[in-house]
Amino acid sequence: AQTALDQVSTQGKFVRKDSVFRDWVNKAEGSRFKPEANRYALYVSKACPWANRCLHFLSLKGLEHAIDVYSVHPTWGDTKPQVDGHRGWHFAEEGANVPGVTTDGLNGCKTMRDLYDLAVKGVWDKSAFTTPVLWCKQEATIVNNESSEICRMLNSEFEDVARNKGVDLYPPQLADKVKELERWVYNDINNGVYKCGFATSQGAYEEASAALFAALDRVEEILGGTRYLAGDSLTGVDVWLFNTLVRFDPVYVVYLKTCKRTISSYHNITNYIRDLYQTHRLGLDVDMWNIRTHYFTSHPKLNPYGIVPVMPDGVDYAAAHDRATREYSSSKLT
Repeated sequence: AQTALDQVSTQGKFVRKDSVFRDWVNKAEGSRFKPEANRYALYVSKACPWANRCLHFLSLKGLEHAIDVYSVHPTWGDTKPQVDGHRGWHFAEEGANVPGVTTDGLNGCKTMRDLYDLAVKGVWDKSAFTTPVLWCKQEATIVNNESSEICRMLNSEFEDVARNKGVDLYPPQLADKVKELERWVYNDINNGVYKCGFATSQGAYEEASAALFAALDRVEEILGGTRYLAGDSLTGVDVWLFNTLVRFDPVYVVYLKTCKRTISSYHNITNYIRDLYQTHRLGLDVDMWNIRTHYFTSHPKLNPYGIVPVMPDGVDYAAAHDRATREYSSSKLT
């Protein structure tokens, strides 16, 4: 059994493995998974940026009534101590009152590892037991565990049952621009912070750090020209980026050694986070206790005493911002 910390090359570079469950919910004739209300559940960790962005899509589209959500405990624990030493996501114990954490009220699983085993009616050993998971209640199996694809399904495939019909975070006219933005935002920023923190060689770390901060400088420049990454409207790539940025100063600067600069030192990015946090209400799905508890208490290899450092000064996502009122200069968007 493996975790993300095990996905390191012989050169000491963190190399994230692809998700394995890649089925799709759609209305096409003959589709195995139809977009029906109350047929699916979303399993998440509120600490995990990949899962958290799916929660944002769920709320932006108004699908909370149609898709159940189950959320794991932020601190990893032993998953099958009688079998191996794997540590991973657990659900709350029955009767426990942990903020933002639930039991698995659907399947009664104790861990995400149990859920993956249930999905294959046996023992799952082909990947880590990650969140998010889009689960089909009807077939009692995993539809998809790739967050980027779950986001797209939530955006487009459940339109008939969505309360916020017409909200489109992947508008066709911006498809090429968003795709190019996603390419480097994912590689150098979303995944880039992990390339820094999970590197096991100095060279791999320095290479990842250089790419990360070059990309952040690029974002800062883009946001001087437009309110959002792809122009004047919020798109999916903004939600992707937000989930890394909101964790950056509270966690990554210390934990993943992304310490060349803090996000608070970037004027445009800081105001952009506040804009998304407030204007689009993304802040409603940001659980800083879960976020900080997970990172600082789950990986003895990186933080053996599980000490959670004090929150840095200057992190105030509810503060006033200038994104709605400022004038923007024209600039290249990608």
